[in-house]
Amino acid sequence: MSDGRIERTGIDEDRAGSAGSPAPPATIEGRQRWVLAVLLGTGFMLSVDFSILNVALPQVGAGVGLGSSELPWITSAYALPAAGLTLLFGRMADLFGRRRLFMSGVALLTAASLLGGFASNAETLLSARVLQGVATAMATPAAMSLLTSTFAEGTLRDRVLGLNGALLSAGFTVGALVGGTLVSLLSWRAAFFVNVPVALVILPATPSLIAESSLPDRVRLDLPGAVTVTGGLLAGIYAIIEKDLVAAVVGVLLLAAFGLIELRSPAPLAPVRILNRPTVKWGNFAGLVVFTMETAMIFLTTLYLQRTLGLSPLTTGLIFGIPGLAAVAAGVVAGRAIGRLGSRTVLTVGLSVQGLATLPLVFLGADRLALLVLIPALFVGFFGHVSAIVAYTVTGTSGLADDEQGLATGLTSMTQQVAITIGIPILSSVAATQGAELTGIHLALGVDVVVTLIAVLLIRFGLRPRGTSDPAAVPPARAADAEPAASAN
Repeated sequence: MSDGRIERTGIDEDRAGSAGSPAPPATIEGRQRWVLAVLLGTGFMLSVDFSILNVALPQVGAGVGLGSSELPWITSAYALPAAGLTLLFGRMADLFGRRRLFMSGVALLTAASLLGGFASNAETLLSARVLQGVATAMATPAAMSLLTSTFAEGTLRDRVLGLNGALLSAGFTVGALVGGTLVSLLSWRAAFFVNVPVALVILPATPSLIAESSLPDRVRLDLPGAVTVTGGLLAGIYAIIEKDLVAAVVGVLLLAAFGLIELRSPAPLAPVRILNRPTVKWGNFAGLVVFTMETAMIFLTTLYLQRTLGLSPLTTGLIFGIPGLAAVAAGVVAGRAIGRLGSRTVLTVGLSVQGLATLPLVFLGADRLALLVLIPALFVGFFGHVSAIVAYTVTGTSGLADDEQGLATGLTSMTQQVAITIGIPILSSVAATQGAELTGIHLALGVDVVVTLIAVLLIRFGLRPRGTSDPAAVPPARAADAEPAASAN
């Protein structure tokens, strides 16, 4: 600390202001509310559609002639491009215009949804799912970077990202609760058509509400980096889904090549100085754990409810949907709590709650009385889960310049998509090591708890405040908060 500054790693524990007095309350005004309606509405639409399609998976497969063993490809066809292309499109949003990429993604999503809704065979349906995945990879990081660049880092952005988390959770809950009913009353095609009317409202409204982001004078896209990271992610995710060793090796080699390219590239896709920031590195690690473990827990618990307890899909949806209301509340509460406590605290506490709430599930038996333990545990766990989501998003996008927000949100979106895709295959493989299904579920959930709690310790340590002699290490938006700490020394 040669110059007396303190590096806050972009997530100050004290965000109240440089004088220690409470900051004035942040408010969302006028035009900003309509911007929020468009951007958050898009996220809500995507989460509802994703949730409904999961509920409708058997009917969708039957409608186009896919057997039970082929159903996972309806999910994987979407997940592979959604995860593999998000980082690339996040950076392209910085270089070529966030609004332009956002609108292109929503337009492609509309076309892909119509294609899927009218599909008469498996090939058309899977092609539509691939296009939906590409559209999500385009729209999601662009929407998030428009959010983070519209609302300045600090209390207001925390609240906005909290609302984003609440609406995403509400979308999943609404999809789970109404998906079965909607598909039963209409048909599986409704799972594709449901987002088209919303998209047709968003597209014409966007140009009048949201200005295009500023573009760099010289646009240079790191093509070798884009090819290697996209190929590496696709190969790695495919390897995990299909347990393919050759794909795993190819993925590792391509990602290693990406790392070397980024070190030497004059205009890297993901500059190493950004990837090495504690906020970016540990924030995205946290997101990976948050989504990998919770997605797998929900899947394993679904198996437990339907196969072990013999409950219907509708009852299962209600069991998840009602505790899902806690997740909606958590998004709002977490955004405000970050302003008071700092995202490091909210992140580690939220992730701890997520892990500890899973612990009772490890000991559930085959009696339906287990629901008396399961439902409260889900209620508490979902609250911690969404709190951690909001905090990791704030962490991963803090302390970066406006022209790097596309990359930052691309990373956080990519982390989410990758985690959702790999969580179920990983813990399902753990469960499959046991002869009895219930024993396997218990083992996999136990691994979930252990991994989550170890991750909490690593994240807490990785995001600790640290001294530095480099004034540039203090993010500009946080420099005012660092100065009082320096003077105290």
